[in-house]
Amino acid sequence: MVNTAIMGQGYVGLPLAQGLANTGNQKLVLGFDVSERVVNNLNAGKSHIDDISDAALATMIGQGYRATFDPKDIALANTVVICVPTPLYETGEPDLSFVVSATQMVADNMSPGTLVILESTTYPGTTEDLVRPMLEAGGRELDKDFYLAFSPERIDPGNKNYGITNTPKIVGGSSAESTKRALAFYTQFIETVVETVGTREAETAKLLENTYRHINIALINEMAIFCHELGIDIWEVVRLASSKPYGFQAFYPGPGVGGHCIPVDPNYLSYEVKRRLGTPFRFIETATDINSGMPAYVITRIQDLLNDQSKALKGSNVLLLGATYKPDIADLRESPSLEVAELLVAKGANMTFHDPHATSFRMHGDVYNRVDDLDAALAKADVVVLLVAHAAYDLEDIKSKSKVIFDTRGKLSGANVERL
Repeated sequence: MVNTAIMGQGYVGLPLAQGLANTGNQKLVLGFDVSERVVNNLNAGKSHIDDISDAALATMIGQGYRATFDPKDIALANTVVICVPTPLYETGEPDLSFVVSATQMVADNMSPGTLVILESTTYPGTTEDLVRPMLEAGGRELDKDFYLAFSPERIDPGNKNYGITNTPKIVGGSSAESTKRALAFYTQFIETVVETVGTREAETAKLLENTYRHINIALINEMAIFCHELGIDIWEVVRLASSKPYGFQAFYPGPGVGGHCIPVDPNYLSYEVKRRLGTPFRFIETATDINSGMPAYVITRIQDLLNDQSKALKGSNVLLLGATYKPDIADLRESPSLEVAELLVAKGANMTFHDPHATSFRMHGDVYNRVDDLDAALAKADVVVLLVAHAAYDLEDIKSKSKVIFDTRGKLSGANVERL
C-alpha cells in the first residue's frame, strides 16, 4: 500500500486524485490545496470541478481520499505529484511562482525516498533546472534521498470519451531509476504509459501538443476573416475539406481561444526559445496575434450588424450566449467570451449574458449576473451573439425569438443569422 500527496486540487489535481483512489491500493490519497475553503468543501463532499460530482467525491473519500492545507501532511506520502497552475504574467512571461511555492513545501516536508513528479505545464528544463536544485538543497541526492520525474497533464474538462485512466500518459525521469518508479506509479491506474528518454522531452511534448492546436486554430480564424471579405462560407469550406480521408484535420473558427492550455502553454515554449536561443518562435507569435485579436473582430462584426439596423453600438442591447470557454462546462478560465463582454462594455453597449452553466462573472471589480428570463432578453436584444453552443440551448427556438443572431460557432442558418 502506498500514500500519495497531490499538490493542487483543481481541474488537474482532483481528477488525478480520483484515478488514484479508484485503484483501491492507495492507503491514503492526500489532496493538498492552499485554499482552506476548497479543502473544507472537499472534505465535506462538495466538488468544485465539472467532471467530478459530489457523489463521486463521496466515493473517493470512502476510498481513502482526504484534502488538506497543512504542508506537514506531505511527510505522510511516498509519492508527491505537483499539479499547480502555471499562468502568465501580464507581460506574457511564464509565472512559475506556484511551482516554486509547491516545490519548496515538498522540499521542506517530504520523507526520505519520496518520488516527486511535476505535472504542471512549463517550459523545457524546469524539472532539471528549477525543481531538482530545490529538492537537492541541504545535501539531498537524486536516486538516494528522492526521485524526480515529469509527466505532463492531459486533462480535457467535459470530455466524455477520454478521462484520466484512458488517456495515454507520457513519463520522463531525471534518471533511469526515477523513470522506472514513475512508470510504476502511473501504470497503477492509467491504461497506456509512454516512456521517454528524459524530462525535457516530456516537457516539450506537452507544449507541442497545444502549440499544434494553437497554430491551426489561428489558421482557420484568419481564413474565416478573409473568407468573409471574399463572400465565401468558411463553414462550408471546412466541411468540404473534411471529406478528404487523409492529410487533413478539421479545425473551426471562433471568437478566440480559452481554457487552461491553448492561450497560455505555447507562450512557455516561445519564451524559452527566445531566452535560450535569442530568436522568436514566429509561428507561435503570429498565432497568438491572430487568436488574441478575434474578440475585437467579433465586436467589428457586431457593429456591422447594428449599422445595418441604423444603430450605433453605444447604447444598443447586445445579448451574449455563453460565457465559459467551451460547451457544457462551468469553466471560465481565459474565456474569449469575457473579452468580448469587456470590449462591449468599454464601447458603451448594454451588454447582458446568459449561460446555463455560469451564473455570473467578475470584470474589473464588477459582478455581472446572467439574465434570468432568456426569452425576454432575446426579445429585447438588438443583436444576439452565440459564443458557446451549449447542449442545453434550443438554438432553433432561440433563432425564432431573436431579431438578429451573430453565430460565431457555425450552428445556425437563416434570414436573421450572420455566421462568423
